[in-house]
Amino acid sequence: MARKKRRPSGQKHPGGGVSGQQRPQQKTRLKPDPWILSLAVLGMLLTGYLSLAGGSPAFCAEGGGCDVIQGSRWSQLFGLPLALWGFGLYALIALAAVTGSAPASRWRRLSRLTLLGLAISIYLTLVGIFALEATCGWCLGSLAIMAALFGLVHLRRPGAPSGSQSWGSWWLANAFLALGAVVALQLALGGVLDRRPENPRVAGLVDHLVAIDARYYGASWCGSCARQTRLFGASAGRLPYVECSPQGRGGPPARECVTAGVTSYPSWQINGLMHTGILSPEELAGLSGFPWEQARE
Repeated sequence: MARKKRRPSGQKHPGGGVSGQQRPQQKTRLKPDPWILSLAVLGMLLTGYLSLAGGSPAFCAEGGGCDVIQGSRWSQLFGLPLALWGFGLYALIALAAVTGSAPASRWRRLSRLTLLGLAISIYLTLVGIFALEATCGWCLGSLAIMAALFGLVHLRRPGAPSGSQSWGSWWLANAFLALGAVVALQLALGGVLDRRPENPRVAGLVDHLVAIDARYYGASWCGSCARQTRLFGASAGRLPYVECSPQGRGGPPARECVTAGVTSYPSWQINGLMHTGILSPEELAGLSGFPWEQARE
């Protein structure tokens, strides 16, 4: 009786299929993490709303903590609202919660992102408390969401961080990453990296205001004052500014401001007359007699 010939491994079957030994294995994708995804989406909704609301979100009274923070230089990064950057970070966390094929690699991504977000949130909260003497309910809400994300991720820590890496080296590396991000943020928001040249027309207006002995009265915690100052760009540091609240929000006003009769911030004293509210450089030029249209741009 003739022997049957054995089909070589991997040879196609008569039906056109490939033998089981050569069939490619498909990677199993992880199911989305519902809790992490829900919190990340909540953070996206909060920061998205703040980005669209600009300087006037709900429950943000003029002169209140939210107004002070939204008007400060810590509210924008590279010309974009800081809330929009926060929206992007929450979006990355949401993306990490629905992608990946290995639990350990997903956890590592979520760990780094939530640690980074928590470090930045704590930094901004401390800036508000110590530099601006203000807190904002919306900002504290975002801090709470990020802290919940961080806690939830790290309650489900895997047995080992990555291969033979120890937990000590893992946390040290990620702590340096978070610290580096906070330092970079401080340099950017603190104005250290701002090297914009002065606008010649605005610079000329500032020189004119100083020459006619004009005064710009404001307070360090005043959100409207921060917005007023930003209108002068790189020339803001040369304005004839008078700080009316040298001891902070709860301290007594400066004597010069009391003598001048300042009752609200910002206020401008030009040619003996007091003008209140945020004024554009063009309006100040008209009030002070500066030839704005003829000035070199």
